[in-house]
Amino acid sequence: MDLVRWEPFDGLTRFQSRINELFDEAFSGSRMSPATTPGWWYPPVDILESRDAYLIRAELPGMKKEDVSLQVQDSTLTLSGERRFDEPATGVEYHRIERAAGKFSRSFYLPQTVKQDGISATFKNGILEVHVPKAEEAKPKQIAITMN
Repeated sequence: MDLVRWEPFDGLTRFQSRINELFDEAFSGSRMSPATTPGWWYPPVDILESRDAYLIRAELPGMKKEDVSLQVQDSTLTLSGERRFDEPATGVEYHRIERAAGKFSRSFYLPQTVKQDGISATFKNGILEVHVPKAEEAKPKQIAITMN
């Protein structure tokens, strides 16, 4: 008689793998993906800081400046907009869709040390750059004491 190592969950593991394969096969050919399903997406953003300002860069490829809104309210900078899904021409169909479409909104808290009225933005080649200047640092003020 030979001793054989018994794996109590071996059958369950193979069953789980087969279920995963079935789901992968069923959905891998889908023309619609979460990227193009109507909803929300979030453009990638870089935030840089120099001595004089903050710089926010957002990737918005394929969008026009008219599709983007930038607002400041209560020390919060909000970037929002909508990228529309491009329907293919008649007789043409997608094989793969990975670019996101739909509405987006990103909000960033601004520190008290910025000049909100000096914020400016430029949009070029699908990159939105928001320049947020810093305010003059609050310096301690010496108060003279007088005698009555």
